[in-house]
Amino acid sequence: MADIAILTPDPADQGFQTRWRDLLAELAAPLRARGHQVLGPSWTDCEAQRFDIILPLLAWGYHRAGADWQSATRRWEAAGLRVLNPPSVLRWNADKVYLGRLAERGVPVTPTLFTDRLRPDQLAEAASRFGTERLIVKPQVSALAWQTIRWSPGDPIDEGPTGPAMIQPYLPAIEENGEVSLIYLSGAFSHAIRKQPQAGDFRVQPEYGAVIGAAMPTPDELAAAEAALAAGEEPLLYARVDLVRDLQGRPVLMELELVEPDLYLRFDLAAPVRFADALDAALT
Repeated sequence: MADIAILTPDPADQGFQTRWRDLLAELAAPLRARGHQVLGPSWTDCEAQRFDIILPLLAWGYHRAGADWQSATRRWEAAGLRVLNPPSVLRWNADKVYLGRLAERGVPVTPTLFTDRLRPDQLAEAASRFGTERLIVKPQVSALAWQTIRWSPGDPIDEGPTGPAMIQPYLPAIEENGEVSLIYLSGAFSHAIRKQPQAGDFRVQPEYGAVIGAAMPTPDELAAAEAALAAGEEPLLYARVDLVRDLQGRPVLMELELVEPDLYLRFDLAAPVRFADALDAALT
């Protein structure tokens, strides 16, 4: 039997006041059923005890402490800690410039412009390039729609990103069909869910009242998800591939979540067993 750590938010960060405790119980249950000991140390303080495997699945709030996160992953790597997904993956996946690299490798990705500092003239340029006046603007390092705005000409940007930012076309399909998330465990498709935002909203997180349910991905959604995973260079214990339909109706990658995604195990009766199986395979 193994000692497993599921990393949780920094107690000093606002992420500590969220629903992570419920998800810790959900993730730990199938592992404890196999006889494993599961603890939930903060990602800022997980090195005092040696664990057989460390999972960063609830390290919420790391995006507000980007430099500390990068330093922590390097310490874990240098100490030889068994972190899954690997620290190198946790570093590159924390900054959404990875979307540009995946696009260069042929992955169908939402068109994205990156900038070190957001300026109004960049929005006009992006709208012209994308062929749509409505845009989404978010930080390059972000989570839970933090500093994310939907912009149209004349709208202010003062609630948008204050640092490095990314600009994307607004895709109306997010309101019509929601976002489809495909969950993979040890490289194999496990299950999928659909996240439907509230009427008039674009945010698909539960924190904003999105309606979430089980989904059956279409063949083109499966193909897009597997193209995104194939573009990576390291084996993954878990991955969540978030897709939405673009202006031409094609599934495109919104985010490839490899750090701390909700795996939505509760939406598939067999998913907790698959999760435990993946952990046991990693241990052996």
